Amino acid sequence: MAINVVEEAKRCLQCKVPMCRKGCPISTNIPEMNRLFLEFKKDEAGKMLFENNPLSAICSLVCNHEKQCEGNCVLGRKGSPVHVSSIENYISDAYLDHLNLQREDDKKQRVAIIGGGPAGITISVILAQRGYDVTIFESRDKIGGVLRYGIPEFRLPKTVLDRYEERLKKLGIKIRPHTVVGYALTIDDLERDGYEAIFIGTGVWRPKKLGIKGESLGNVHFAIDYLANPDVYDLGKRVVIIGAGNSAMDVARTATRKGVSEVYVFCRRGHAAASVRELEYAEADGVQILYGYRPDEFTDRGVLYKVATMDEEDNVLEMSEQKFFEADSIVVAASQGAMNRIVSTTKGIETNEKGLLSTDEKGSTSRPGIFSAGDVVNGARTVVEAVRYSKDVAEAMDEYLKAKREEKENADEDEEVKAS
Repeated sequence: MAINVVEEAKRCLQCKVPMCRKGCPISTNIPEMNRLFLEFKKDEAGKMLFENNPLSAICSLVCNHEKQCEGNCVLGRKGSPVHVSSIENYISDAYLDHLNLQREDDKKQRVAIIGGGPAGITISVILAQRGYDVTIFESRDKIGGVLRYGIPEFRLPKTVLDRYEERLKKLGIKIRPHTVVGYALTIDDLERDGYEAIFIGTGVWRPKKLGIKGESLGNVHFAIDYLANPDVYDLGKRVVIIGAGNSAMDVARTATRKGVSEVYVFCRRGHAAASVRELEYAEADGVQILYGYRPDEFTDRGVLYKVATMDEEDNVLEMSEQKFFEADSIVVAASQGAMNRIVSTTKGIETNEKGLLSTDEKGSTSRPGIFSAGDVVNGARTVVEAVRYSKDVAEAMDEYLKAKREEKENADEDEEVKAS
């Protein structure tokens, strides 16, 4: 049933201390959004949302609203919370078509953005508006990163990302598709060619394996690979998915749409890590969640597993004998780690024990002029968290570039004094 966004906006209590805003990782001013919308100032509301969160039109579709804005709405304590996501999407999606970003005077400084995911897009928009010459180096054919290649079409239409790409190009941002920094081009090449600040936002695309026997068999696949292009996979009619996070639900719901008749999710604990909404959608699509199921080995015919009996805190009380679960295919959805192409071809960039890039609170890596944020720093997180942190990193990059300009200006003045 379609949500009446006007009626929902009218339900907002305009709280003096809005808990919805406190629950939002990027502190979206939700009461102000509703107020402007009801005063027929939709574009003004859209402008406010975009300036706070350049990916507002996307976050309104993919955020875990039940744990964030909507989950903290005071109306939800005794009834139904305001459907913030629908209102935000209605406003932000319309504003995206009217978006006319302006550039400040040309700073005559080049900035390289490695990776066109949520963090890279956010920083590109902010720095391009401030007059920097921004180039995005994208390893795939189109920008979007996990938004395009890790979230199914039914949750995030790819046309939204195409509209973002058009706006980036109009802002003067250059995009180099199919360009993997760390192969033909390196960080050193970028610095040689005048990029004075470089941002690494390559995400986490290396699947984490379970380390159990049978993981290399032909009927076993990784979730992040499957979601990138599900049409090239023939999973058969009966599929088991290992893991119960949002990615697992995305795989499960995609598989049902691609003709798989039986989809089972092995959740090793007594509750799923996926959001309640995604879990409910998956179950509505016919997906069966099997709690306490833990794989021991994959075979050509299915999964050898045990079932754990747990208490309310997920402590294992008892483990069953090994059993067999028949399946045509198995998809492992156990999170992802970072690729190491850039680190392995660049001196002076430190990583932590998980292979993620080490940065300070402003996103600076151990090598001057190189910054990072998003999943490649924090591990797989939400889109809105990547945007929030990236805004801070964009400010730090602006400050760094400003200092370089002043340093050059001072050096030029010294040369003029010497010449005179």
